[in-house]
Amino acid sequence: MTASSPAASTATTAGSALRRLTAELGSAVTVEPAALAAVRSDKSGWQAPGLPCAVVNARSVADVQATLRIATEFRVPVVTRGAGTGLAGGACGTDGSIVLSVAGMDRILEINPDDELAVVEPGVINQHLNDALADYGLWFAPDPASKAISTVGGNIATNAGGLLCAKYGVTREAVLGLTVVLADGSLLRTGHRTVKGVTGYDLTALITGSEGTLGVIVEAVVRARPISSGETVTIGAVFASITAGAAASALITRARLRPAVMELLDPVALALIRDYLGAEATADLPPGGAFLLLQTDGPAARFEAEQALTVLRAAGGDARLESDPVAADRLLAIRRAMHPALASHGTVLIEDICVPRSRMAEMFAVIADISARTGLSIPTVAHAGDGNLHPNFMIPGPSTAADVDVAVPDEIWAAADELFRAALRLGGTLTGEHGVGVLKRRWLADELGETGFDLQRRLKAVFDPLQLLNPGTMFAGPADPRAQ
Repeated sequence: MTASSPAASTATTAGSALRRLTAELGSAVTVEPAALAAVRSDKSGWQAPGLPCAVVNARSVADVQATLRIATEFRVPVVTRGAGTGLAGGACGTDGSIVLSVAGMDRILEINPDDELAVVEPGVINQHLNDALADYGLWFAPDPASKAISTVGGNIATNAGGLLCAKYGVTREAVLGLTVVLADGSLLRTGHRTVKGVTGYDLTALITGSEGTLGVIVEAVVRARPISSGETVTIGAVFASITAGAAASALITRARLRPAVMELLDPVALALIRDYLGAEATADLPPGGAFLLLQTDGPAARFEAEQALTVLRAAGGDARLESDPVAADRLLAIRRAMHPALASHGTVLIEDICVPRSRMAEMFAVIADISARTGLSIPTVAHAGDGNLHPNFMIPGPSTAADVDVAVPDEIWAAADELFRAALRLGGTLTGEHGVGVLKRRWLADELGETGFDLQRRLKAVFDPLQLLNPGTMFAGPADPRAQ
């Protein structure tokens, strides 16, 4: 009698799990090939090899608990997914896994204006929450560029940032408490509804940014801020070089000014934006140079903007102040066009590093040097208020490969490796807001160090002893071909 192969055994186990899932959850479970293929990738362009065995479209906490309970019983991996807008490959359906979609759990359960908080399910779109809060004079501060399409659950899972976080904080600062389903299906409640709360270990902060590797977020209590009163004032400034622009933005911080928005575009990015928007829309920008966009808000907006204007002009910037909404929108449109302009030129690997604000000029110099030596185009935008840079690698030719390690040429990964290590040398980090996911895990130990890396793996094992949750995200499995 011949023993069953491991592949056959795995298929049998997955089949048993699928039958149980279908019996308990009915139409929430799908195995349609198109549905399985659709959850293999995210906005990074990376596609997981193989196919998941099923997609569960959860509509309730009970659906999530049943899925994880059955997955644990049959030892089937589970990949949690929201809107699929991630940029690090962290929510892509791996071969043989169950993809647990919480996008359908999209109710705003409570808005409490007296306590300035909201309670939401994970599938609520960021912008939809803000639309609802606006009726109460409140807003949800985390503002990733994807806020019109990304979910609050995904924002929490990656500790997302955005244009406003230098002044208003990243997602972690906006999360008061979580309800999480653990790998065995049990329910964990963390945090509080109060402004203060220091009881026990801060599991809310631990789970925020854990990228679905510790549990599945099914409910969140989030802070809501009062909408700022007063005007919004916009400044557009042009500098002769990107290092001069970065140095000027650091001077804004040194002057103890906290603009709501401070975005910096390098000359390579600006050239692509000019080509995309056309001469009329970019008439405010002279050829060459770097562009710094700054906005102040609140009662002191004009006073702060005038102080910033003085700093920028003293630093050599051709800067002007705009309070007219139409003129301000024209300047904002330059920044908003960044990613559409890149996409119009082909495939882009969008990267995400962060360095101390005082060292941004050095990081930009490193990027320019890498580009000059390798011949690679690396248009870069920075959230200059917090030192978060997004170098974008333009990939020559169409990308048709199913695997990003094939689609992205080796020379680009080599340049990215050099860029990441330079960020670490400057006292920075591999990722400011996109997360580690699959694409950056090979560098994780370099930043954390041996002790920190080992401790994080052990923490993962406490929450997920069978290693079933988002396998391959952050930590490569022993049989993973990408393990470094």
